[in-house]
Parts: sequence; C-alpha cells; structure tokens
Amino acid sequence: MSECLFCKMVARQIQPDIVYEDQQLLAFRDLHPQAPVHVLLIPKLHIATLNDLQADQAGLAGRLLLAAARVASDLGIAQSGFRTVMNCNADGGQTVFHLHLHLLGGRGMAWPPG
Repeated sequence: MSECLFCKMVARQIQPDIVYEDQQLLAFRDLHPQAPVHVLLIPKLHIATLNDLQADQAGLAGRLLLAAARVASDLGIAQSGFRTVMNCNADGGQTVFHLHLHLLGGRGMAWPPG
C-alpha cells in the first residue's frame, strides 16, 4: 500500500503527531481537527474499510476501542466524555481508505452529527 497516506505514517515516511503507539496500532492528532481533541487511531496493518475487516481480525477492532479509551484518559477527556466515529466508504464520509477510528472530545457533542 505504498500510496496510502496512513501506511506512509506507519512507515514514518510522513511523521504524524503521535499520541499513542503499540505493536499493532498508531494514534495521532488529526491534521484538520473537528474538536479540541481529535485523534485518529489506525491499525498498522492496511485494511481499507470496515467492510474489509475479517472475522479473524475482530481482536484488532477491540484493540482500537480500548486504545481510544486509553488515549481519551491520557488526554484528559475520559471523564467529561468523548465520541468515537468510524466512517466507511464515500457516503459514510471516509476520505482516507485505511481503517481508522476518530476520537473527538474537549467540547460538547451535538446529535445528530451530520
């Protein structure tokens, strides 16, 4: 996936503003934040969309959620609250086709979101 923006970040061809990393995940600040805290959490393994996630990768999806809660705590927004969002394909708002979870917080969130 040599053309994937997020794969380039995993490979450090592009240096993201990293807030969390482990062997399977990378979390970094969004370049175009939609809230005071806006972090993207990605698997290091390239998976294009949520539709492409396989049953044997369910643990990876769980790790994304647990890491989001950890990052929210680390950044001081866990107690006040935060939102997680995963967009899928164009109509769902996905613009980078590498599975990612948005973590948004630091302000009240409205509903519906869009």
